[in-house]
Amino acid sequence: MYEEQQQLDQAIACRLKHDSQGLITAVVQQYDSRQVLMVAYMDDEALRRTITSGRVTYWSRSRQEYWRKGDSSGHVQYVRAISMDCDGDALLVEIDQLGRPATLEAGPASRQVAGFPHASAPVRTRAKPSVHMARQGGPYRYQADRLGASDL
Repeated sequence: MYEEQQQLDQAIACRLKHDSQGLITAVVQQYDSRQVLMVAYMDDEALRRTITSGRVTYWSRSRQEYWRKGDSSGHVQYVRAISMDCDGDALLVEIDQLGRPATLEAGPASRQVAGFPHASAPVRTRAKPSVHMARQGGPYRYQADRLGASDL
């Protein structure tokens, strides 16, 4: 639908702070349970592909190539929302993953942080800003049902 766009919109790109390899950290969270599934990396092209396709694309530091979660495993990740932190050096990518997340394979005990027995329980968060607030200086927020040319 929006695949014709060849570059990440400059309104987004200029707010991102990349590391020395041109990457930005992406914390990936299941949207309904709030469970953190993984930490991965994106560059501008991976973020553009994610926004335009609705499926999450990452940059593999070990393989030095783009990869979409689920292309080989079947555990496909569909974007529900993308938020940028206040200084632009990290993204929160809220997804709906089809298939069982690898973090559930070992059981709940492996996800607990020492001394925090309830660490694996979903965390309640305050309401996130809308796209309109984002353009007034808050974090960017994109929702899958609002992805369109005006949001890119």
